[in-house]
Amino acid sequence: MLAELLRPLPPERAHALALALARMAPPIPRRTRPRLATRLAGLALPHPVGLAAGFDKNAEAFAGLLRLGFAFVEVGTVTPRPQAGNPPPRLFRLVEDRALVNRMGFNNDGLEAVAARLARRDRAAGVVGANIGVNRDSDDPIADYVLGIERLAPLVDYLVVNVSSPNTPGLRDWQRPERLAPLLATLMRGLRERVGSGRRPPLFLKIAPDLENGQEATIVATALEAGIDGLVISNTTTARPESLRSPFKREVGGLSGDPLFAPSTELLRRVAARVRGRLALVGVGGIDSPERAYAKIRAGASAVQLYTGLVYEGPRLVRRILDGLERLLDRDRLERLEDAIGLDLRDRHD
Repeated sequence: MLAELLRPLPPERAHALALALARMAPPIPRRTRPRLATRLAGLALPHPVGLAAGFDKNAEAFAGLLRLGFAFVEVGTVTPRPQAGNPPPRLFRLVEDRALVNRMGFNNDGLEAVAARLARRDRAAGVVGANIGVNRDSDDPIADYVLGIERLAPLVDYLVVNVSSPNTPGLRDWQRPERLAPLLATLMRGLRERVGSGRRPPLFLKIAPDLENGQEATIVATALEAGIDGLVISNTTTARPESLRSPFKREVGGLSGDPLFAPSTELLRRVAARVRGRLALVGVGGIDSPERAYAKIRAGASAVQLYTGLVYEGPRLVRRILDGLERLLDRDRLERLEDAIGLDLRDRHD
């Protein structure tokens, strides 16, 4: 298994090798799964499983990753200017906890390099989104986001505004309504102006799992008022559960993987109850099995994203999840995956 072969390598070196192998990935025969088709803010997906931002930061391997079976791939996070990120070591495997801690710090090649690669993509090959952020030393974060929107909007199928990474100082303050409202209003205005009369790509906001009590209510209200299309729930967490066993558990950075599953899914469920279908939701955090992907869908997600699960399970995880989702639909006597979206919320009201 690829994941086991890469595990002896230092985490960043293993990631670089996995990325190189993904670029060379041959097409894998896909079984048509009409029951698993879903729509995400108007985007037609053959199934709900996508790759989260952070793996293909620089838009180098998205074509190969789509060939491996992902329904959609999110590149980035991309900042206007190239950025080295935080000094290494900055990525840690918590093997005992099936988790990662990262403090990468938006290391990327910058907007122009990423845009040049995206401009050459075959749009018929699959859905590609871009996650945009700000440079660490930016004097005008809103202008950074606007640059990302304007440059990448014509090149991708959707955009994600990242205000929730814990590894850029002060970034999460942009989730507060007094900052978030003008940010989203400016971005939506810039997006409409950039595409003119053409169809604009959907705009999503990626939020943190570590929200203050009730903060999701103000985020939902602000998102709806701004007219964005959806939320990605959630980014990594700064919390450190007492159950963690790894010697790396106290490393500074965002924790992902198994320990993030429960809190991110509960946040998804609370947000879905408030949204009531008015925003598209993407579930992220701790997905390493069909059951966990299905739990996110039942909690209100129209699609899900993997990252850490891929590190521990390898690329076969995608097919295993899809096979399992079909079995779970049979178990629940559901014809289509779309019938399962938000099912837990409907059950609570029955």
